Amino acid sequence: MFTERIFQTAEELMAALRAGEVSSAELTDEAIARIERDDTAVNAICVPDFDRARAAARDADEARARGEDRPLLGLPVTVKESFDMAGLPTTWGMPPHRDFVPAEDAVQVSRLKDAGAVILGKTNVPLGLQDVQSFNEIYGTTNNPWDHARTSGGSSGGSAAALACGFGALSIGSDIAGSLRTPAHFCGVYAHKPTLGLAASRGMVPPPGPALPVEFDLAVVGPMARTARDLSLLLDVMAGPDPLTLGVAHDVALPPARHERLRDFRVLVLDEHPLIPTGSAVRAGVQRVADALVDGGARVERHSPLLPDLAEAGVLYTQLLISGSVARFPVAGYEQLRIRAAALSEDDQSLDATRLRAMVFSHRDWMEANSRRELHRHAWRQLFAEFDTVVCPITPTPAFPHDHDPDPLRRRLDIDGVDHPYFDQLVWAGVATMPGLPATAVPAGRSPEGLPVGVQLIGPMLEDRTPLRLAELLEREIGGFQAPV
Repeated sequence: MFTERIFQTAEELMAALRAGEVSSAELTDEAIARIERDDTAVNAICVPDFDRARAAARDADEARARGEDRPLLGLPVTVKESFDMAGLPTTWGMPPHRDFVPAEDAVQVSRLKDAGAVILGKTNVPLGLQDVQSFNEIYGTTNNPWDHARTSGGSSGGSAAALACGFGALSIGSDIAGSLRTPAHFCGVYAHKPTLGLAASRGMVPPPGPALPVEFDLAVVGPMARTARDLSLLLDVMAGPDPLTLGVAHDVALPPARHERLRDFRVLVLDEHPLIPTGSAVRAGVQRVADALVDGGARVERHSPLLPDLAEAGVLYTQLLISGSVARFPVAGYEQLRIRAAALSEDDQSLDATRLRAMVFSHRDWMEANSRRELHRHAWRQLFAEFDTVVCPITPTPAFPHDHDPDPLRRRLDIDGVDHPYFDQLVWAGVATMPGLPATAVPAGRSPEGLPVGVQLIGPMLEDRTPLRLAELLEREIGGFQAPV
């Protein structure tokens, strides 16, 4: 039963628990055995919590024996290291905070526990969550389950690798620059970046806190799973405002998906971005999805005058992302950045130059960028009056080899034999992130080297069930998760 159950879906495992075919204690022991057997090579689980997991599993079995039932009662799951969990360290991979242990659970950890989940431990992240790879001085490097010489992605790379290896049925992560979607794409699993603000994020804050009910610009928390339906199961647990703020007066009631049948969907398919080439393996994945949509009777278009300017969107996303991420730089460091930015030629409109200028944005600069973002949001509303979903890449390539150069600006991304600036790959993630749209990452086959390739399905704001439903339908057409070989 070990090998048969370890990759079953959360939905299947919950049915087995409810039917009495397996106990939570058995599932938990099997997951722990799998981690102890395989995680030395992958390093996905950086903070195991096996004793408390076994205790929680026993409690779940006793609760079920009393007739209780909850959405995830007895189901083994994992949590990204960056979420506060009382009694366990929250470091964000930053050595000065290696001993920080929060006193309270993050909102999403509390919601998992309230739903009955059994938390096996925490998964690895990059330093400060600021990389497309998951490695840090405290916990080391997380390897891609398909090729240990390659990255699992970041910043939710540990969670994606854990799912691909069968270390629990679900995981939770976060996303500001593709941090849910990119690891899913690299590891061959599913992830959903919810609409901005849909799921409360209190307790997902750099140590040492405090864990205040603040919603950070661009950033979201969301579910990861091995099937599209499991994403929906976990999103229903995660969705909702913080009980300390809007939750006082509001409940979430997401509308149903716009359509239930593939042939009713209107889809815009993109595989080219003006700021970076798309590699051949990823273009093939997009084409595979487009073919399945056409074969299923969906209306598929490749161009639309309603699409917002992707070049402007990429620059705007870069400005908002970088200006927010460096806002707390020490004053001395800020002054050096200001001098470097002032020395740039006005003709230099590269993304590297955009990033440097954004590091010294004034409040006036940020307000102007935010105003332009609202124009883009309105353009997306108009597009989604004609289309239901946009299909496009998540990054230009499959998982790339580990590159731990301490200066990220020296790193390069190889796209079909041509080097490009490392962080330029983020522009595809920004297509959905900048306007705050929901986006579901789905497997779309394999590269010629056998690496997973994924695409993202972008949907209308607060209509998260629409891309999630399309993900379910595509899973039937082109297949979904496959265990690493």
